[in-house]
Amino acid sequence: MNHASKIIPHSLNCNGKLILLETPKIMGILNLTPDSFSDGGQFNDEKSALQHAEKMILEGAEIIDIGAQSTRPKAEFLSSDEEIRRIGKVISKIKKEFPGILVSLDTFYAETVNFGFDEGIDLINDISGGQFDQKMFETVANTGLPYILMHINPSYDKMHQKIQSKDITLEINRYFFEKKNELLKTGVKDIIFDPGFGFGKTVEDQMRMIDETEYFGFERFPLLIGISRKSFIYKPLGKSPSDINEETQKLHLKVLQKGAKILRVHDVAEAKKTIDLFLQK
Repeated sequence: MNHASKIIPHSLNCNGKLILLETPKIMGILNLTPDSFSDGGQFNDEKSALQHAEKMILEGAEIIDIGAQSTRPKAEFLSSDEEIRRIGKVISKIKKEFPGILVSLDTFYAETVNFGFDEGIDLINDISGGQFDQKMFETVANTGLPYILMHINPSYDKMHQKIQSKDITLEINRYFFEKKNELLKTGVKDIIFDPGFGFGKTVEDQMRMIDETEYFGFERFPLLIGISRKSFIYKPLGKSPSDINEETQKLHLKVLQKGAKILRVHDVAEAKKTIDLFLQK
C-alpha cells in the first residue's frame, strides 16, 4: 500500500500561498555561519550561499532554511544585529532567483524575524519556542507566517543541558501542548512541531523519540524532524557527522513511516531518494 494514502493531510499558509503536505517536504539547511558543527564557514559569503541554495533546490529541496547563528555546544552567541548583517541580501536574492521556493528563517530573535519578513521569508524556524525573546510569539502573529515550534530547555545557556525525564515523549508533548495554546491565543495560525533532536536529550532518549515519532503532534499539527548529522547518530558509531548518511536515511525512512512531514537536512539528494522510496511503498 502506498503510505501517502494513509497520511493525514496538512497545509500551511505561506504568504497567501497554500502549501499542501500530502507528501513530505525537504528543508535544505543553509548555514551562513563560520562555526556550525558540520559545515561552518562553507557558505558564509553571498555567492557561495546562493550556489549552495541552488544545488539543494536542484536536488529536491522545497524549503531553504537560512540561519546565521550556530547553536552547537560552545558556539559564539550573536546579537540580532549581527545575524541581520550576516544574512544581508541572501533571502531576497534567493526569492528573486527561485520564486517558487519557500524560505525559512532560523532565528530566536523577533527583530531578525521582522527583517526576514521584509526580505520575503515564508516560515519562521525558532529553536527557542519563544523562550529567548519575549516578543517572538507576538511578532510571529503579526507576520501571519507559519511557525516551527521546537522543544528545548528554557534558556540559551542551558539549551544543551541534559533533560532529566522518565518519559521524554510525554515531556515533549506537554511542552507542545502549553506552547501551542500560547501561540494560538497570540494569533499564530499555522504551527509545525519539531521535537528538538540534538538539544538536551540523551542518545537513549533520542532513539526512543525516533521509535515514538507517531505520538508527537496530536495529528493536528505537521511534524518536522531534524536529525541530520546529529551526534546521537555518529558518536555511538565512532564516525564523523558527514559519514553517517546510510544510518541517517534509515532513520529518515522510519520517521516518514511514522508521520513526519518535513525533513530538515544537509544532504538533500540522499533525503530525496529516501522520500521517493517511502512514497513507492
